[in-house]
Amino acid sequence: MPGVTLTKWTSIWAERFPRTPLSVLEVTQAEQRTALDDGRVDVCFVRLPIDTSELHLIPLYEEAPVVWVSKEHPIAAFDEVTSADLDGETVLIEADADSINQVALEIAVLRVPMSVARTGSRRDLTYRPVTDAEGTTIGLAWRINDPHPLIDEFIGVVRGRTVNSSRTQQDRTRSTDETRPTRTRPAAQGRKSQKGSSARRRRG
Repeated sequence: MPGVTLTKWTSIWAERFPRTPLSVLEVTQAEQRTALDDGRVDVCFVRLPIDTSELHLIPLYEEAPVVWVSKEHPIAAFDEVTSADLDGETVLIEADADSINQVALEIAVLRVPMSVARTGSRRDLTYRPVTDAEGTTIGLAWRINDPHPLIDEFIGVVRGRTVNSSRTQQDRTRSTDETRPTRTRPAAQGRKSQKGSSARRRRG
């Protein structure tokens, strides 16, 4: 999702699971649900709102709203603005290449989460907080019926679960117990060995 920085979580994952690299795919907000539905991704950092039917969703953090403008735009002279200050402006909300170009030409302004403006930082653009606008929420979503065995491990990384946490240890122990080969010795062989041993002790 544009604006989401994954470095912290991917670094922790690489330390814990060096033999299982993550494959990261960028998706737009418009395709965040379809990326999950068609299986392109196992988990997705999504920007709410999103249809949560057949999905698990964990809200993670809030994003502050800003208006992204040309440095030559009058709004750039203020430290912060309100929604009323944007009256009379063409306000766009999709941060695609065309919208950003219109902002640079002072044809429009772009209202986006601060994380998006920071990620797409340009020398000719700047952003200002919109103090009375509603913020947005980033969450982690995955399909209810997805059986991938490492989804829970990734959720643990994102939620700050340590490698020694009780849940992580229990999950790994359970997984190890289920896959560990069982080695048994025929009962008759064991009884024969014990009988022979007793006989030798009596003769001695």
